[in-house]
Amino acid sequence: MIAIAHFVAVTFYLAASAVAALPFARRVKAPVIGVVVVLLLGIGAHATGLAALTRQTGAASLTGLGPALSFAGLVLAISLVVVESLAREVSLTLVAAPVAAVVTMVGNLAGLHPFLEPQGARAVWLTMHIVLSFIGIAAYATAAAAGTMYLVARRELKSGHFGAIFRFFPPLDTLDRVNHLASIAGFLTLTLGLALAGAYSLQYRALVLPQLIWGLAAWLAVSALVLGRVLRGWQARRAALMSAVTFGSVVLLYVVFRLASLNRGQFL
Repeated sequence: MIAIAHFVAVTFYLAASAVAALPFARRVKAPVIGVVVVLLLGIGAHATGLAALTRQTGAASLTGLGPALSFAGLVLAISLVVVESLAREVSLTLVAAPVAAVVTMVGNLAGLHPFLEPQGARAVWLTMHIVLSFIGIAAYATAAAAGTMYLVARRELKSGHFGAIFRFFPPLDTLDRVNHLASIAGFLTLTLGLALAGAYSLQYRALVLPQLIWGLAAWLAVSALVLGRVLRGWQARRAALMSAVTFGSVVLLYVVFRLASLNRGQFL
């Protein structure tokens, strides 16, 4: 059932991306309701699969590589529903829904098996850290996606090409606002997640150096983005560029650590 639920979720995420692409094929309004409904169906199937995994393995069901990646896909999909519903646009789904599908599929293929089996308060503590950290990463990914789309749309506007991209993408102000708010959300939740991780490591002497380095790198990157806008007054284009570049660097760092890691069953 767990594997089937993940397959259904991946199918719906890809279907949401296809529905979001309709305005490129013909002149229609952004199908916000259709995209949100399809995403919600995927989220429902995905959440059902992870709930079954939790019942099967216990409170620490998100500690393995597969479960962690699956949860990251779920959080990204939920972030999409929130952003698209508020912005009344679907263009982010075109970019991010396939990412949620791929991350979920990779997590399923990696095996949905927890790496550790802590119990009681320790399990809840660890799960809270994982949940908050992935919410932060998902918000950061949303900021990066909005920033990338801002750069593409701005280039179209400057070049005088008013094709499908210009018609379909949200206004530049909307993309800039999503970038700004998502980066703030990412900073706040990642800060909480890292604080819980640090306290957990000290309490249980469970420090994993690659996790520490990668987590700090992600936090420093999103912090620089937020502080650059708030304290240095970065304009929209610079913030968009920095969010896309720094998030890409964080993902690349994870890939390097993942390839070098001997702990195949862990997220890092």
